[in-house]
Parts: sequence; structure tokens; C-alpha cells
Amino acid sequence: MSDLIPKHGGYLKLRGFQIAQLVYDVTVRFCDKYIDKRSRTHDQMVQAARSGVQNIAEGSQASATSKKTELKLTQVARASLEELKLDYGDYLRQHGLSEWDRENPLRQELIDKRCQTADELASWVVGVAKRGGLHGQDGRGGQDGQSPILSTKTTASTLSKIFPEISANAVLVLIIVANSLLDRQVERLAQDFEKEGGFTERLYRVRTEKRRKTF
Repeated sequence: MSDLIPKHGGYLKLRGFQIAQLVYDVTVRFCDKYIDKRSRTHDQMVQAARSGVQNIAEGSQASATSKKTELKLTQVARASLEELKLDYGDYLRQHGLSEWDRENPLRQELIDKRCQTADELASWVVGVAKRGGLHGQDGRGGQDGQSPILSTKTTASTLSKIFPEISANAVLVLIIVANSLLDRQVERLAQDFEKEGGFTERLYRVRTEKRRKTF
């Protein structure tokens, strides 16, 4: 790789990209299962999730010749995920479901789980539901911390709320983590751009160095 064209790409190794991609995969499943496929909301949520992934990748690849473009596209990815975050919040509110507060232990449990795929996240959601993690404060039982939600007395109506509530909250946690990572990435890119400039400045330095060697 020449001094003019630095190393670029490598987005597959970025933790922010990996989580954004997981958010996209889970959102496709969530929307297909819980949101009318004919609705505008369905398409908007899927496209917002996709935009988060695609703009990180495109920005990483564009960094070869434009740090400014990388910075811009990373910010677009961040904005898309923020839009998606609002959509999940709206879903919970409009369906009378609860959004986890900062102290909910399930948030950190999910982060520590470090799910890599939508199947792994789905398995975690089922596990939380089985041990009554929807309403239980300690994530082990129901209201009293003992009685699991999924029992022989569980109604279809209850089940229809358990899984979408846990799933939506899980995605919200992932989005928060992804956005935090993207915020750090944007800050680093801004610092690098301020310090080193972009392609034009790099081109000038390379040309100057070659002329110096020639003479």
C-alpha cells in the first residue's frame, strides 16, 4: 500500500459494524413477525437498520481517498441507528409495553453475552422469558422473583407481549452500544482529519517528498 493510498476497509473487524449488522438481522426478523409487512413502518425500520450497516462499510472503504467522506458516512450510520432506536421506543409505547430503565440487570447481561448472531439473541430472549425476566427485577423470576412467567397458566395474550417486549428492549440495548462505539469512531476520525488532513493534503506531502528526492 502506497503512502498516497493508506490501508482502508477492514470494517468487518469493527465492533460497531458487527453490532450494527446484528441489529439489522434482528430487525428484519422483528419486523416480519410483529409489524405488518404492508405498513410503511416495516420498510422504514428495515431500511434504517440497513443504512446503519451499509454506511459504516461504505465509509470505511471510502477512507482510502476521503477521510471527510468516511466521517460523513459514519455519522449517517449513527443517525440511522438513532432513528431506528426511536422506532423501537415507539413500538413499545404504542403497544403498552415497558422500556427497560438503566438499572435493569438484563441490559448488562445482554451486553456481557456478546451475541454474534440473530439466533443467539433469539435464544437469549427465550431464556429470559422462561425464567420470568420480563417483569422480574433480578431477571430470575416474576414479580416476586420466584414465579416464572412461562407456566401452564400462561395465556396466549401474555405470550404475545413477552417476546416482542424482550426482543425490542434487547435491540434497543444493542443500538445504544453500537451508537456509543460509533460516537467514539467519529471522534477519532475527526481528530485524525484535523491532525493529518485528507487526500489533498496527503497528495501534496507525497509529491513534495518525491520532488525532494529527485533533486
